[in-house]
Amino acid sequence: MRLLIVEDDPLIADGVIRAMRTAGHAVDHTTNGEAADQALRQYPYDLVVLDLGLPKVDGIEVLRRLRARQSGVPVLVLTARDSLTDRVTGLDAGADDYLVKPFDLPELEARVRALLRRQQPNVAGRVQIGDLAVDMTGRSAYLGDRRIELSSREFGVLEVLARRAGRVVGKDQLLESLTGWDEDVGMNAIEVYVHRLRKKLEPGGVNIRTIRGLGYLLDKSGSNA
Repeated sequence: MRLLIVEDDPLIADGVIRAMRTAGHAVDHTTNGEAADQALRQYPYDLVVLDLGLPKVDGIEVLRRLRARQSGVPVLVLTARDSLTDRVTGLDAGADDYLVKPFDLPELEARVRALLRRQQPNVAGRVQIGDLAVDMTGRSAYLGDRRIELSSREFGVLEVLARRAGRVVGKDQLLESLTGWDEDVGMNAIEVYVHRLRKKLEPGGVNIRTIRGLGYLLDKSGSNA
């Protein structure tokens, strides 16, 4: 999943970014509302963690502009504004959740997981494709009863493909889902991750098919496109 963290406090931003990357997400970070608004217009995100007291453009205005564009990306407001009026204003502006500073990282991580699950109601936290089971919440994969050893990047590729099982996923979609602005990962790396995954999944009768000129498709071996 690709997340945007909008936070101008460097200590808080560093902690949140580290936690989200440890959880396997690609993360972009902006420190003011103007840059956040531009990023949200340009890139597809799976979730936004948004501070309200931002330089240049206030977080509430960023949120209102986002919803005015009919974007449904989930937004978790993370702010020191703790009055009832502030919470109501944030939720009415389009926030999906509201967490007041100071906060505990485990709670933030749980709220992020919950919002991401809501975005994928049909797959919940687990996808089953033949003998392959992908646990999105636990970030693990199994062939039958055997756990597959995957790197964080490999699981990231598998997660994107599994959420769209039976549909073609373009290389550019994989790249956008797996990397933030400051991560130097190219198309060749995506091909390497797919190659490694393919070798690990094939014993279980699951295949990552290359659809020439389009991308990749995850399905059971022998299935027709």
